[in-house]
Amino acid sequence: MVSTVVIVGGGVIGSSVAYFLRASAPDVPVTVIERDPTYARSSSALSAASIRQQFSTPLSVQMSLYGIEFLRSIGQRLEVNGAKPSIDLHEGGYLFLATSAGEATLRANHALQRSLGADISLLDQPQLQARFPWLNTDDLAAGAFGESGEGWFDGYGLVQALRKKAQALGARYVASEVTGMARDGRTVTHVLTSNGERHACDAVVNAAGAWSSRIARMIGIELPVRARRRSIFNVSSPARLGPCPLLIDPGGVYFRPEGRTYICGTSPSADNDPDDLPLDEVDHALFDDVIWPALAHRVPAFEALRVENCWSGYYEYNVLDQNAIIGRHPDIDNCIFANGFSGHGLQQGPATGRGVSELILHGRYTTLDLSTLGWERVLANRPIVEKNVV
Repeated sequence: MVSTVVIVGGGVIGSSVAYFLRASAPDVPVTVIERDPTYARSSSALSAASIRQQFSTPLSVQMSLYGIEFLRSIGQRLEVNGAKPSIDLHEGGYLFLATSAGEATLRANHALQRSLGADISLLDQPQLQARFPWLNTDDLAAGAFGESGEGWFDGYGLVQALRKKAQALGARYVASEVTGMARDGRTVTHVLTSNGERHACDAVVNAAGAWSSRIARMIGIELPVRARRRSIFNVSSPARLGPCPLLIDPGGVYFRPEGRTYICGTSPSADNDPDDLPLDEVDHALFDDVIWPALAHRVPAFEALRVENCWSGYYEYNVLDQNAIIGRHPDIDNCIFANGFSGHGLQQGPATGRGVSELILHGRYTTLDLSTLGWERVLANRPIVEKNVV
């Protein structure tokens, strides 16, 4: 029986693990070490904060189906002393668009999603034009739209709600930085922090997000996760589009409503995506050269756009396959990894927290089997191919 758990990282993944552990096993001491309790630079607080079921791999669909179930019931699940948190969930849907070149993939993905219970509609060109009259459909063959279960929410609010509930259930949060780990053979015995404390552990969880590789190296493990900067732009337009989903253009540019404005972004090209770029800088050239032209083409009314605000956050980017790495490394018995979500951490956080808590308490997954996301495929260099990477 595990008697003490230390979690490195108190963002959405770490706090979700802490919540599920304490909710399932109130007698198990849980300590969460978070170096920045303001979360000012955390991926959880700086992301576009959205959820979808439109993936091409069954497990990702299933994790997000549980994610939307969790988010819908957050007021009841994470209530503390009568205060019910709200994350302002908007189920406005995702709209993935495809040209003729991508239509077959879109249709195959749609069939998978529907088979797993996701509420996704497949729309042909005339249906797209009728439903979204502000959309330029001239070069489109089809689109897939989330009728329910997809949308956006307050990511920072979710992290705070999980943290407060975990604390109310007895989890201890320590504001400090992990500086080392003591390892005895196949076991991590202590986690060392910058305030001089040594935290004994029967199990340790690496949930350090963009900095998780640094933590892994402390126990001699090379984790293929890097900090990759993503810039987000808040723009205004005189256009009023009416009901508007989170739209993914065939080239990868996305936008969604944010009150009376819109937020938008895209991933840079693979040859212009180095590690550890400073977060206090924003890739304005990406907006000028890629994002704005794509938006103006897809939504002609967006030719008149104004950037109101912009910021950058990190993806904890799994360079192998942009999917999470969850589970134990074969060289360490009591360290569980939950890293490399590559932009999916907020939506997959609840399923991950539940699964990692099961692994710690029972030695196996008892609800949704996350084992395909384990270390085996990483060590064998056998990537999971996800066709709907955003």
